[in-house]
Amino acid sequence: MLDADLKTQLQAYLEKVTHPIELVASLDDSAASRELSELLEDIAALSDKVSLSRTGHDARKPSFAISRVGTDVEVRFAGIPLGHEFTSLVLALLQVGGHPSKAAPELLEQVRNLEGEYRFETFMSLSCHSCPDTVQALNLMSVINPNIKHVAIDGSLFQDEVNERQVMAVPTVFLNGEAFDQGRMTIEQIVARLDTGAAQRDATKIDAKQPFDVLVVGGGPAGAAAAIYAARKGIRTGVAAERFGGQVLDTMAIENFISVTYTEGPKLAASLEQHVHEYDVDVMNMQRAEKLVAPADPNGLFEVKLANGATLKSKTVILSTGARWRNMNVPGEQEYRNKGVTYCPHCDGPLFKGKRVAVIGGGNSGVEAAIDLAGIVGHVTLLEFDGKLRADDVLQRKLRSLPNVKIIVNAQTTEVHGDGQKVSALAYTDRQGGESHRVELEGVFVQIGLLPNTDWLKGTLKLSPRGEIEVDARGETSIPGVFAAGDVTTVPYKQIVIAMGEGAKASLSAFDHLIRMPVIEAEAVAA
Repeated sequence: MLDADLKTQLQAYLEKVTHPIELVASLDDSAASRELSELLEDIAALSDKVSLSRTGHDARKPSFAISRVGTDVEVRFAGIPLGHEFTSLVLALLQVGGHPSKAAPELLEQVRNLEGEYRFETFMSLSCHSCPDTVQALNLMSVINPNIKHVAIDGSLFQDEVNERQVMAVPTVFLNGEAFDQGRMTIEQIVARLDTGAAQRDATKIDAKQPFDVLVVGGGPAGAAAAIYAARKGIRTGVAAERFGGQVLDTMAIENFISVTYTEGPKLAASLEQHVHEYDVDVMNMQRAEKLVAPADPNGLFEVKLANGATLKSKTVILSTGARWRNMNVPGEQEYRNKGVTYCPHCDGPLFKGKRVAVIGGGNSGVEAAIDLAGIVGHVTLLEFDGKLRADDVLQRKLRSLPNVKIIVNAQTTEVHGDGQKVSALAYTDRQGGESHRVELEGVFVQIGLLPNTDWLKGTLKLSPRGEIEVDARGETSIPGVFAAGDVTTVPYKQIVIAMGEGAKASLSAFDHLIRMPVIEAEAVAA
């Protein structure tokens, strides 16, 4: 099952196990059960602290529990956690085996103090790069707090349950049998949902913070670069991010980041966060900015008001709030979001195995999505608003070679239809002839580009007709002392490497602005 190199690496990890653990498998006669049995045999053979039992009685087969011997500490997987979930498996082995987590001590204590019974179920797919964060967060929580139980379920192996519970996007999390949430979640986000007083405590702490020299709003590549460059100048630097890593977390393969032949979004995002934490940067994650207030006095402090009611103050501000997926803005889209309407083919594609789907968008992302889905689903209909596809020629040739793909151009999507529970069809209008058409299907994958996250800035500073922040060659906005970088700006070519460079430039510009400001007495700054 595991190749020699992987066994060697895993064996080195298992040397960190301090408590004996048992792998308790629930199996049947299926090929998947035989594959899981072989995987668990390989793992048990690598450490004398790991044993294997095939006496499990879980209704889901194949499945297994990783149990700390003599305790009720365990983590469960229904399926074979390879692919993107192999890291989740390794971490679960270590954590159940007593190896400490690197999570912040105060966060771990918050998990321990949660009261009540929590039974989590996470439906995931092995090709989903968003799922491991959620799986690993809930696994860790179940190790720390005995009142929390968690099982990660591979939706592709348990299709009947997926259909019965109407799971149409991953990760989908159920708590005590009821829908809890969908999409990538960190342990901080989950705890914030369960600990109802956490937001107010965070707001109180944030309100008490002293003003920053540079406050970066946004934690993607541009924000991370800006924070690092500012901190290296020795000035007081803060980062307020709704989701550290930003859009990179939703990116699969990255093959054009110079000097790195290949990486994946979540891995790069983790590296960015680790690099930022190497410096004296006050990182405030899960904080959404709602308003920017410029000072009446040119030498005064900017204020950034957050969704939790707190306010941050700073001498300069760097806006790097990035972009989000563009919606079709047609009837039915929001009603059936994550009920057949989805935005991540890598994550949700396996849930539509053998079914009919549509891809909206004929650029590179849309055509790549259609190609990927064609190998999983029964049929793909690609709809493009323009009169021709806009993707690279090599991608178009590949797409046209696939037998289960239909391409429709000059197609204006007009409505998503459903039965109240899930998508059943898509309506579009032929832009040339004006005829209306209906495509019977079960899934709609939207791939039509990005929108800048600037709704909260309208009326505050100058935006382009597309809603992007207008910046000059130094990254400065229409408000002196406020800079911007990355996908949220008018700078062309939305690329990670460009966003990082723009973040660094904006930070250097902010520093240059600071050293030219008149010296203000400390009492006045703190006022």
